[in-house]
Amino acid sequence: MRKNAKLPKVLGKKVQQARKKTGLSQEAVAFKVGVSRAYMGYIEQGRNVPSLEVLQKIAKVLKVKLSDLV
Repeated sequence: MRKNAKLPKVLGKKVQQARKKTGLSQEAVAFKVGVSRAYMGYIEQGRNVPSLEVLQKIAKVLKVKLSDLV
C-alpha cells in the first residue's frame, strides 16, 4: 500500500461528516455540485479524489472552508 493511500479516505470521511452536519443527502450535494450521486459516494468512500474545482464546490455547498476538508 502506498504511503499516501490513506489521504483519499481521510478526505472522504471529512466530506461525509460535513455533509451529515448540514443534513443533506449525497444526492442533494451531488446535484448542487454538478456530479453524479455515485461519484459523490466514491469521494466519501475514498475511492475517488475530486479535482480542486469539485472540492471547492463541495465546500461551498456544505458551507465549510476548503481547508476544513483537506
